[in-house]
Amino acid sequence: MSTRESELKPMDAEQLRECGHKTVDFIADYYKTIENFPVLSQVEPGYLHKLLPDSAPTHPESLQHVFDDIQDKILPGITHWQSPNYFAYYPSNSSIAGFMGEMLSAGLNIVGFSWIASPAATELETIILDWLGKMLKLPEDFLSVGQGGGVIQGTASEAVLVVLLAARDKFLRKVGKNSLGKLVVYASDQTHSALQKACQIGGIHPENCRLLRTDSSTNYALSPNVLTEAISRDIANGLIPFFLCGTVGTTSSTAVDPLIALGKIAKSYGIWFHVDAAYAGSACICPEYRQYIDGVEEADSFNLNAHKWFLTNFDCSALWIKDRNALIQALSTNPEFLKNKASQANLVVDYKDWQIPLGRRFRSLKLWMVLRLYGLENLQSYIRNHINLAKHFERLVTQDPRFEIVAPRVFSLVCFRLLPASKNEALANKLNHDLLNDVNSTGKAFMSHTVLSGKYILRLAVGAPLTEERHVNAAWSVLQEKASALLGTL
Repeated sequence: MSTRESELKPMDAEQLRECGHKTVDFIADYYKTIENFPVLSQVEPGYLHKLLPDSAPTHPESLQHVFDDIQDKILPGITHWQSPNYFAYYPSNSSIAGFMGEMLSAGLNIVGFSWIASPAATELETIILDWLGKMLKLPEDFLSVGQGGGVIQGTASEAVLVVLLAARDKFLRKVGKNSLGKLVVYASDQTHSALQKACQIGGIHPENCRLLRTDSSTNYALSPNVLTEAISRDIANGLIPFFLCGTVGTTSSTAVDPLIALGKIAKSYGIWFHVDAAYAGSACICPEYRQYIDGVEEADSFNLNAHKWFLTNFDCSALWIKDRNALIQALSTNPEFLKNKASQANLVVDYKDWQIPLGRRFRSLKLWMVLRLYGLENLQSYIRNHINLAKHFERLVTQDPRFEIVAPRVFSLVCFRLLPASKNEALANKLNHDLLNDVNSTGKAFMSHTVLSGKYILRLAVGAPLTEERHVNAAWSVLQEKASALLGTL
């Protein structure tokens, strides 16, 4: 290694070129060999403490030495989310376009809190979220031409938090700031736990967070009747209903809440209606899946994670809102050191007022590159391919009488379980728990679980960029093999 490189400067264009090439080569080689790694990391807790020194080096080390350590010590502790054999949780997509956008963003390294801090960062974000909003056929109220607009948050958890705060403050301005203890939030018991965290942060009393029961009769979607009863009861008890969260594609089973009916209820009571389509929203760029967000026109805010199923590297969560002033009133500060002509004259958007932190990365670059380098038709094909692979897996499961499908497959998640010979539910739960552990410990596939109506269920979510039919077939073979072994021990 040259002495020039061993004395790495904080920034030098030629060193950057040399090291950058080596880094890209390392990542490209990783993708070429990604199938060779166990998908779920097989290390024990604390493994890395034994492998690394207990203090930082005094003198610089070589880049090659660092890469060797990444290969030997870090990669064994990685669960490979981009592996074609990754079927757990929901996917978190990477792509060449997303990676290049991330690299450009890291290279420019701006902190775009206000328009003046980097005008292009703000303006590109506004334009790109209008593009994506149009691809989803969102109502014009959500686009930047009117009172609304889009903003990129880090995750859906941040999105639900900022809209909950906006709704809270809007209501408190109306009913008085001492009424915080009376505000009530509604959602189904399938709603992402981020809503509960948002309530904790927003000062909503835990006993006023209504997670309404769902069951198989509605395929685990929120029942409008159950919601109406809860709201009526709360109003009769002197409480103030203020926020409803509907989900398109719940975490457990991709249940779709009936947005049209929920929207009407929210409207009739003047409640803020937020729609969380973090995972499934991406599918709605396909005309045949757009129906799942019918009713979004009644919503006050809508969110999807482009980093889940839209080829955009983590993190990039798109949030649209109908009344941007509600966000700004809840989250804006105006310190002297940030004052400038464009902001004072109200000529520009300052996204610092639409989010929790002040600082923000140039995330719209990633989304812009994904939209331009793939285009709508390719993105639609990408989504359809994963859904077809999930349909294929569902067919495999239904052909084996030892298994059952537990909830309807709507997108690319299949919920299923292994059945014991007896009707013993406790035994069935233990059996599926053991089956999941046995499959994941092979390293050949990685799946996760959920519990629905007291049943322990396996989830196979198709959605990694490299997954093909052979990977789905291989996962099914491992499942069948481990199931036979388990049933043999009963």
